[in-house]
Amino acid sequence: MIELTLIGIGTGNPGHLTLQAIDAMNAADLVLIPLKGAEKSDLAGLRRALCETHLRSPGPRVVDFALPVREAENPSYRQGVDDWHDAIAAAWEREIRTQIGTGGRVALLVWGDPSLYDSTLRIAARLARVLPVTTRVIPGITAVQALCAAHAIPLNEIGAPVVITTGRRLRDDGWPGGADTVVVMLDGGCAFSTLAPEGVTIWWGAFVGMAEEVLHAGPLAEAGPEILATRAAARAAHGWIMDIYLLRRS
Repeated sequence: MIELTLIGIGTGNPGHLTLQAIDAMNAADLVLIPLKGAEKSDLAGLRRALCETHLRSPGPRVVDFALPVREAENPSYRQGVDDWHDAIAAAWEREIRTQIGTGGRVALLVWGDPSLYDSTLRIAARLARVLPVTTRVIPGITAVQALCAAHAIPLNEIGAPVVITTGRRLRDDGWPGGADTVVVMLDGGCAFSTLAPEGVTIWWGAFVGMAEEVLHAGPLAEAGPEILATRAAARAAHGWIMDIYLLRRS
């Protein structure tokens, strides 16, 4: 039996790692580190740094593996994602069989938390179709929490709902109904720029929790153009960007 532990590690701040997460890392026989290409080597480097800091000796084996790349050309977004997840599950299976066979404890360090806009649990379900697997989750600090903390703002208004969505949905469907506060994740195209800005405030952050963190906030009409420029510069400097923002209507 493979005991698979998915460990939320927060959004790039080494202090985000909980005591429960540290214990789970040290209980593993194998820690897998995904490599997402040269432009995102920072993410693998941070995972390795966490292992170097928190793994006791003798500790688990730490092994890098190449993460398959999603085919952006697929005309069906959902089918493209499903195919990608199948490929990742196959990569997990190959690495686990190579390193420990079909029995042992495997840990994966998951950016943020496995429950929120992350597909690690779905990939684990695919793995369980071909290997005997039990899955355990260690929660981590989400990008939503890190963004609110960075700006020192509450997530919700008093007694009011919040919608968490994606840039794709915001662009295609407009402002979600039923909420005056919207958190937008996975937005590669700055969908906030498609909204009527009147009465909307934005709190935006890139690399939230990391040393490279950059923040902007203000009325959308004023802050929006500043964010577009800042985001473009940050992406050019690092070769990639990970950002999130909160919108609130007055």
